[in-house]
Amino acid sequence: MDEEGSESRPAHNPAQEEVLAALGARPHERREFDPRLRADLRDEMQQRLAPVADRLPAGEVLWVSKHLLSSVHGCEGLFLAQEAEEFAWSPQTARGTVSHKAIELSISWRGDPSAGELVDEAIARLIAGNDRIADYLGGLREGERAELHGESVERTAMFLECFPRLEPRWRPVAESRLRAALNDDRIVLSGKVDLTVGRSDGMRAGKVLIDLKTGGFSPTHTDDLRFYALIEALRLGVPPRLLATYYLDGGRLHGELVSEALLGSALERVVHGADAAVALKHEAREPQLRPGAPCRWCPVRTSCEVGQRFLQERDDQDGR
Repeated sequence: MDEEGSESRPAHNPAQEEVLAALGARPHERREFDPRLRADLRDEMQQRLAPVADRLPAGEVLWVSKHLLSSVHGCEGLFLAQEAEEFAWSPQTARGTVSHKAIELSISWRGDPSAGELVDEAIARLIAGNDRIADYLGGLREGERAELHGESVERTAMFLECFPRLEPRWRPVAESRLRAALNDDRIVLSGKVDLTVGRSDGMRAGKVLIDLKTGGFSPTHTDDLRFYALIEALRLGVPPRLLATYYLDGGRLHGELVSEALLGSALERVVHGADAAVALKHEAREPQLRPGAPCRWCPVRTSCEVGQRFLQERDDQDGR
């Protein structure tokens, strides 16, 4: 998104001005990438991933997502436990889906809608859709629905308060899906970015990828966006200019400019993650247990001695 034309912008609060300052860039401030970048990245990835693809069972496709990577690079025991579990909607996952749908609607909604109006419409559209969340939302009791509605309104209101109104010339897109198929479609990288603004100009980067979060900073948030930047470079040949994690409840943005070195780091993480996932899922390799905060909600926490010991030590420290 350009800084030019700022004199015509409507009045913004300080948080919105900070967003504009962080996301904006003049043309000469945008990095230009080598036209060979896309081909070089694809060639290197396919060469590095070829041994991984060869170890997959016949007909099997490895879908690499940000969730797979963060899980397998964390505790491998938790990764296997989650792989074995069938996905089920929860208040937490539904709240994220509803609020993101409401934010998506806000981008193209004419007039000045309230957060409540947007959430009402988001829930109605999700119930009318064909996704699995339709049955979950339609089966909520009145109290559960009211609680979900209130929490989703809170998230949506935070976005409306902190972000400036996204003008059409910035080319905003919500819930942008990314995908790159490699090694004869045996390995597929996929993701969905909360929000993108801007576009590239030839080989000059211009797009900004934005993830919306609540709570505190985690290194995995940075890794997630680097993964998306890699897919974007494989897809278009031009990486995004900037990666931005926006923390709604704190009203702050963590940004990172994209470089070839950043893409190389993301590539390494994908290769090692894919290798570990295949070894764990298809070759019965013993998982490496890495205890941490996720131990508290791990599905196998009651039978994991390493996790139980970690939680006991943490509780003992908190009780001092």
